[in-house]
Amino acid sequence: MADFENKVAFITGAAHGQGRAVAIALAKAGADVAAFDVAKKIEYPAYDFGSSAELESLKDEIEALGRRCVIAVGDVRDDAAVTAAVEKTIEAFGKIDILFNNAGICAYATVDKMTDDEWNAMIDINLKGPFNVTRRVSPYMMKAKSGVIINNSSVMGLRGGNRLSHYTASKWGLTGLTKAWAIELAPYNIRVVSIHPTGVNTPMNDGLAAMEGMTPIEIAERSAGNLLPVPWVEPEDVANMVLYIASDKARYVTGSQFVLDAGLLSV
Repeated sequence: MADFENKVAFITGAAHGQGRAVAIALAKAGADVAAFDVAKKIEYPAYDFGSSAELESLKDEIEALGRRCVIAVGDVRDDAAVTAAVEKTIEAFGKIDILFNNAGICAYATVDKMTDDEWNAMIDINLKGPFNVTRRVSPYMMKAKSGVIINNSSVMGLRGGNRLSHYTASKWGLTGLTKAWAIELAPYNIRVVSIHPTGVNTPMNDGLAAMEGMTPIEIAERSAGNLLPVPWVEPEDVANMVLYIASDKARYVTGSQFVLDAGLLSV
C-alpha cells in the first residue's frame, strides 16, 4: 500500500495516542513524517503527556518502515517553536502535503470553579494551537497549490459537555476554523476537514480517570454514553479515518465534519 508515496505529513501531538497512530499509519502507506510534540508535562492538566523517549521511538519505528521522519519538540502555543519545526520540515522534505492538527488537552471543571489559567490553557492549546500551526504551514501549501488540513476536534465540537465548557468552546471553535479555512483556502486547492471522535483509548483518557478518581472505562462511559456497546474507539480507528480524508479518494471533501462517535450523536 503506497497511497501516500512522496507525501509529507506534519503531525502535532505525535508522541503517543492518536497522533502516533496516524503517524505510523501514514508511514505504512508511504508518507514521510514530521512529528511535533511538547514531550513533557505541562502545568495544566496534571497528567502525563508524550515524552522525548516516545518521540524518538516513533522516529525509529517510522524509519524501520523505510520512511523518513524528523522530530521536533515544542508547544503549539509557542509560535517560535512551531515556526522552527515547520522550517525544519521544509528543509528536510521541501514541502508539507498533510497537516494533522492533533495536539490538545481535556480536563473537567464547572464554570463557577474554573480558573483563568484553566480556561486560557484549554483555549490556547486546543484552538490557538491549530491556528499557530496552520498559519505557518498553509503558505507552503498555498505556494504548491495543494494540501489537506485535518483538525482533530471532538464530539464536543458538535454538542455540549457537562463540566467541559472550556473544552467544548475550544472544540466548537476548531469546527468553526475548519469551515472558515475551507472557504479561504479552496482557491489554492487546499482541503480542510475536521474529525469528531468520541472517547479514544489513549493515555489522555487514563490521565483524566486518575484526576477524577475513576477507572479509564468509568471515565469513558460517563463522558461518552456511546450507542454501540463500546466505552471508546481505538487510536487506529482515528488513523483509518484520517487516511481516508487525506487520500485522493476524498479529493472533493472539504469543509466537512467526519464523526467517529460509536453512535453517541444519534441519541
